[in-house]
Amino acid sequence: MRILNINSYYFSSSIYKPMEEALLKKECDLTTYVPLSKNYEIREECQYDELPNYLDVINCYNKYDRIFFYLKHNKIKKDFLSRYQFYNYDLLHAHSLFSNGYIAYCAYKKYNIPYVVAVRNTDVNLFFKKIIYLRKLGIEILLNASKIIFLSEPYKEYCIERYIEMQDHLQIKNKSVVVPNGIDKFWLENKLKGPKRKSEECIRIIFVGAITKRKNLDTVLKSCKILHKKGYSIKFTVVGKAVDKNIMERLKKCNFVNLVDRVDREDLIYYYRQSDIFVMPSITETFGLVYPEAMSQGLPVIYTRGQGFDGQFNEGIVGYSVNCRDAVEISEKILKIEENYTDISNRCVKLVDKFNWDKIANKYIDIYNECIYSNIE
Repeated sequence: MRILNINSYYFSSSIYKPMEEALLKKECDLTTYVPLSKNYEIREECQYDELPNYLDVINCYNKYDRIFFYLKHNKIKKDFLSRYQFYNYDLLHAHSLFSNGYIAYCAYKKYNIPYVVAVRNTDVNLFFKKIIYLRKLGIEILLNASKIIFLSEPYKEYCIERYIEMQDHLQIKNKSVVVPNGIDKFWLENKLKGPKRKSEECIRIIFVGAITKRKNLDTVLKSCKILHKKGYSIKFTVVGKAVDKNIMERLKKCNFVNLVDRVDREDLIYYYRQSDIFVMPSITETFGLVYPEAMSQGLPVIYTRGQGFDGQFNEGIVGYSVNCRDAVEISEKILKIEENYTDISNRCVKLVDKFNWDKIANKYIDIYNECIYSNIE
């Protein structure tokens, strides 16, 4: 099968390279179109030594074009439609609803080539929520897609219930599928062996990620202080780049906080194994690769209810969902994990294989085949 990806996020997330490598092993013929602004700055973790030959990286719009949706995306559309002969492809895969889905939708309208579209955090919490004049376009893209891919069941339900008109619910639900992201094979090859040893002296909490308002570290701090007042000894390790200096200063003032700058994955394993529970109640989160990474090292996880990781497992299996604004609930869920720590930790290591890209690639192949063959019929 011949798949043409539209992915303006290729260099802003490390998930896409291993995803495509897994699909190539399944004899999937890929071309990936990556439209970028001129002078685009690639994220550090996506600065690969060598780019695959199926990648078309095109600087086709200016930095300030992004202020105006149609100005930017009509430039991309013009380049995309003139660059490819679409009879050479079976299916388009748009890796976001608005930015990439709009381009796929235009190609579908002009050349009748089917497309699948993924819904990201940005689509729900920026485009649908705040850019109201684009909502009708988003719904039109969804209605014309062959399949719609969400990262979790709660995310799917939230998007449909909140932003889709009632008469379109059934049609969109029937074509929606849930497929999680995978994690780098490094974490699966270096899973914790043997039972996790929990500290008996204190509760060791860890967060890994950029120190930003969205990651909600202030609420985690409040939870730690609640536990401290109840008589629990707390150690809170924060690993990541200090993007928000104000939050960083507040963390520095707490004597139970251990601040660690961003580290490579070989060193990160050490910090995971020196911790007991992974806590990241993000305000919004597309998925959160750090949750399954922490699971691979035997750490139960606490995540935000209704966001990307929620719904991957039933409550209490690998951890608990929380209201990200509720410090009391977060502290209670930390104690709940402590009560049944060994069982939850063991399940984390066992169940993390769900996020193996080879397994997830099989799901994508099934989706692609269904779309291609239904289009032929």
